[in-house]
Amino acid sequence: MDQTSPHPDEPGPPAKEFAGGDSRTRILDAAEELFAGGGYAATPTSLIAKLAKVPKGLLFHYFPRKIDVLVALVDERTLVEEGREVEAVPGDAARTLSRLARRLPLRASPAMRRILFREADTHGSVRERLGRLNGELIGRSRFALELALPGARGDRARLEVAAATFAAVLLYQENLCQLTGHQIDADAVADLIAHSLA
Repeated sequence: MDQTSPHPDEPGPPAKEFAGGDSRTRILDAAEELFAGGGYAATPTSLIAKLAKVPKGLLFHYFPRKIDVLVALVDERTLVEEGREVEAVPGDAARTLSRLARRLPLRASPAMRRILFREADTHGSVRERLGRLNGELIGRSRFALELALPGARGDRARLEVAAATFAAVLLYQENLCQLTGHQIDADAVADLIAHSLA
């Protein structure tokens, strides 16, 4: 049965406003913005639905509990890409780390990074994700340093500290910038780390 009106002046059936994947994405986009701005606890689901322009019932269709929205954000919007090769410059740890910073395999918007740090204290799943991201970045940084300085592999403790320091800068720089207003120069940090390993 044709549900369109044969007469242009008569209203037809209501248009379907909320496509499946598009609605879910809008819900996550809205939650990301609100959680980053005011925090998870201060954000009611009604405000997420309003900003996403979806009925509140549709939000609960996709995410039965508010915590499910946070878990989906963290799981889907923060990751370290696999398979990206490290472009090491033999003998030059500073340039190797600078290249790693420019081709950072971390995929998390500044808003998601704020959410990770804000919510890690109160939500175990967020804390676990932050720990995994940090571990993956340390591993990638250590590997880059081992490629750049093959003779330094015997000094694992120093490489580990250098890798952890550089990973921390890469992961935490958005939050530090927000708190202090100063952007951290990853190249300067890479140079400082390289000098400490020399």
